[in-house]
Order: sequence, then structure tokens, then C-alpha cells
Amino acid sequence: MKHSTKYIFVVGGVMSGVGKGVTAASIAKIIQSRGIETTSVKIDPYVNVDAGTMNPTEHGEVFVLDDGTECDQDMGNYERFLNRSLTKTNYMTTGSVYLSVIQKERNLEYGGRQVEVVPRIPLEVLDRLEKAAAKNKAQVVVTEIGGTVGEYENILFLEAVRMLKLKNPGDVALVLVSFVPALGAGGTELKTKPTQHAVRSLNSVGLHPDFIIARAHIPLDKKRKEKLEFMCSIEEGNVISAPNVANIYDVPVNFEKDGLGERILAKLGLKSKTRDMKDWKKLSETARRSKEEVKIGIVGKYFGSGDFTLTDSYISVIEAVKHASYALKKKVTIEWLDSHDFEKSPKLLKKLSGYGGVLVPGGFGSRGVEGKVLAIRYCRENKIPYFGLCYGMQLAVVEFARDVAGMKKANTTEISPRTPFPVIDILLEQKKNLEDKNYGGTMRLGAYPAIIKANSIAHMAYRNSSFVKKGNTPLATRSLQISERHRHRYEVNPKYIERLEKKGLVFSGISPDRRLMEIAELPKSEHPFFLGTQFHPEFKSRPLDPHPLFVEFIKAAAANRLKTKK
Repeated sequence: MKHSTKYIFVVGGVMSGVGKGVTAASIAKIIQSRGIETTSVKIDPYVNVDAGTMNPTEHGEVFVLDDGTECDQDMGNYERFLNRSLTKTNYMTTGSVYLSVIQKERNLEYGGRQVEVVPRIPLEVLDRLEKAAAKNKAQVVVTEIGGTVGEYENILFLEAVRMLKLKNPGDVALVLVSFVPALGAGGTELKTKPTQHAVRSLNSVGLHPDFIIARAHIPLDKKRKEKLEFMCSIEEGNVISAPNVANIYDVPVNFEKDGLGERILAKLGLKSKTRDMKDWKKLSETARRSKEEVKIGIVGKYFGSGDFTLTDSYISVIEAVKHASYALKKKVTIEWLDSHDFEKSPKLLKKLSGYGGVLVPGGFGSRGVEGKVLAIRYCRENKIPYFGLCYGMQLAVVEFARDVAGMKKANTTEISPRTPFPVIDILLEQKKNLEDKNYGGTMRLGAYPAIIKANSIAHMAYRNSSFVKKGNTPLATRSLQISERHRHRYEVNPKYIERLEKKGLVFSGISPDRRLMEIAELPKSEHPFFLGTQFHPEFKSRPLDPHPLFVEFIKAAAANRLKTKK
């Protein structure tokens, strides 16, 4: 008997940033743990076709999928919680939906009929959700609708939910994530009015939530739950408390304690095939019990709007560091270092000696670049474990070229187009894109293969991991093939590879055609851990399957911490 697809929609209350993405990911995880095939979809209400052209300070990290889709950071949470790779079918924006409808109209796919916003836009949304279910062979599709209720921007997506719920009421569950502020002395007086208003806003578009996830800095007490149930016409037990937690991976465990999984399945007419969250609970417990502290300094520049922007700009890096620390039973503390400060006052570089390891993440542009180069040099000369991601690798090559290989004015042409030593240069196929101002979706994007040289730090990290391509023999004497995700236009200039290698830089990861340098490192005999990747390993790290390069980095940082303490 064929089962109908079930849909769970997660929407936000009158305030953004309260955890819709983590909530949606947690619900998907819970359903998956019951033995039911589940996938996640993100709907973003902005007109951008994708997230690729947005500054990280504007909308947080741009996450990249295997197929090259540039998308919202919440897609990273979905992959991490479900422990599987998603595709472009799992992501849509207002811009992409409208573009698709317009293209269909141009191709006469509507048979010459007048194309109206309603119902065509909502129907396009529903069609995409069906395709996501089919592509992922999912019985349940958990969809997060970006923005908040009452906004004009997401009204057509809510209309799609209304249409689907009207047609198949037993196949749809609507979850409202709403902030419950705390006032009064000590901040313990929880106020339910904002949630009541959010529900009324939903009612105004023909929708009513089946569940309320009440976000607050403290657990919701019984009286407040009962009040929300009564004032918002919510079935008893369907108001779920979601207090602040130390670790986002605690959220599914907490939801299960409130019986959210069973209640959602009952609403959708589904039964558990199994119930297995042992590994997830173990992960949560390990995170709580880890005591040995390792301090990591992240040198970046996207700090302009406060701590929340900083976190959002590098969310996958932060989570990858955490995953590695859990695997090693370490407690990692991350501190943020503005590279611009090192430019203004090089004396501040000495503080890098207080960290177990230093990481320079990806980025673009000239601001703070020389500060990053100074930090990289300090780490290389003082044997501090260093990990460079994308731009962080490129700048490590620049620093090595200047200070070791004798190319004093070496640079990337992104920063200095007329440098006499363009050790980092734009891909030939990218030059026309820049000339034509064709920026969106034109970088080197998505998964590409790489060959890892034997007897390298990278090889040691990858050889026994799940990241090695199937069919490889994980022997120390043999090279390995991997696949990693990219997002960049510039590469190590082949013209200078031989010169850099002669001075001791090892390109331990290269493309199969030997044209592109994927990993640069110093030998273990020269440095405990000095490695950079052209790709973004953070995008493929999972809580239950941490990325091996991050594991090696944290391992080296922990060893350095012990050494500096003596």
C-alpha cells in the first residue's frame, strides 16, 4: 500500500532569530530516529535567486551543497542533524520560485493562460515540495518557512500551506516557534502575549498551528503552557518548552522528553518503526562531560554587527570545531580575533601564543588581509597549529612565498592585480564572468574530487575515515581520493608551484588532472600542524562523523596546549 507524503511546516512568531532552523532540524531528526524516511526543505522569502551574492554580515554564512547550490546556513543544520547530503531540491527562495514560474510562462507550459500570482506561485511551491520528497524518497518533509508571521514577504508560502492543508488535512502539521520573553525581577515572569499575537496573525491567513514551540531562556512552567493552550486553542500537551541550551544537539533530546515526536506522528497518522536516539544522546552527554579545555583563536573580519553576526558568519566552522572536540572528548573554547587589529598593532600577535591552535576561515576582499598574513607567519614561525580554510589556505601560500621562498611582494591578484608574484590568481574560466559582472552562481562551486598524497598530514587524517571515496585502499603507502565542497574563484598559480615546493611547501591534495592545488601543508618534521585547504571541509562535518582534518587540528591544538602549560 502506497503511503501519502506527510508535511510538517515550521514557521516563526513575531520575532526572528529564535531557532526555527534548529527546531526544524530537530523535528526531522526525531522523525528519522523513528525509522521513517525524512528530508528537510528551507524556504527563504528574499527575492535573491540563492544566497550566493549576499554578504555574510547580511544574512549569515553562505552554505554550499554537493551540487553547488549556494543556500541558507540552516541547510547546514539539516545536513548535520540528518547526517546526509541534500540537493537543490531542498532549497527555494522567492526569487527562484518566481523565476521558475516566469520561465514556464515563457515556454508556454501554462497553455497560454493568464498567469496569476495566486494560485501559480503557491502551486509552484507545492510542486517543489513534492519533488523534494520524491528526490529524497522521503515519507515526511519538514519545511522551514523563513521570516516571521505577519510579514508580506512570506504570505504566498503560507498560502501554499493553507492550500495543502485544505486539500489533505491529515497529511499536514503546522508548528509555530515563538519567543516567550521573561520580565520582572530576575527575568522569571514569562509573557505569552507575543505568542498569542503570532497565532492571531496565522489565523488571519487561514492557518492555525497544531503545535507551539515556546522559546525562552528558562523552561516554560505548567501554568504558562496551560495559558497558551487555552488562549491559542492548542490541544493539551502540544505546547512544547524550548529553553536555552548549552548545545544545539541537546534540542532533539529535550523535545523527546516532552513527547513531541509521538504527538507529531499521532497528528499525521504515522507509527514508529523503531526508536533509536542512543548515539545522539551519547553525543549530548559527551559534550556535557568533556572538561579538558582547548582554546582556539579564529582570525576573521566579519565582526561588524556584533557577536550574533560573527557567529552566523562562521557557523559551519564553529560546528565543525565542536564535532572534532566531541570525538576527542575535549572542551573547546573559541575566541574571535579581528585581523584588522593585528595590522594596527603587530605587538598583539604575541597573544596567539596563548591559543592551542589558530584558524583562518574563508572570506573575500582586502579588509584585514595583511593582519591575517601576519597571524599566519607568527603561527608558522612559533610552531602554533594552524588551519586555513579556502582564503586561509591562499593567504598561507602568500605568506610562505613572501617569507620563505623570497618573493617579497607576492600576493593574490584579488588584492593586488599588479603583484610581481601572483602566487594566487583567478581561474581562467572565471575572468570573463568578472568582466561581464556575472557574479551569481559562477564560482567554482560544489563537490570536486582530490587526490591525497601518501605520507602527508592530510593522508594520515583521511585514511581511516568515511570521507575517503569507496574503493580506495587506506594504506599508508597509497594515495587516496576524496571529494570536498568548494566556493571560490582564485587558485594557486601553477607557475609558482615548483618554486614553492623546492622551499618546503607540500601540496598534499591535488585535483585528479593535477591542475588545481587542493591542500597545502608543511611536513610534520617542520611543524606540528600547518595545513590549509582550498575547499571548505566544514561543510561536510557532522556531529556523529566529524571531519578528519578538524579532528587532526584539534588533536594538534590539544598537544600544543599541554606543551605550553609545562
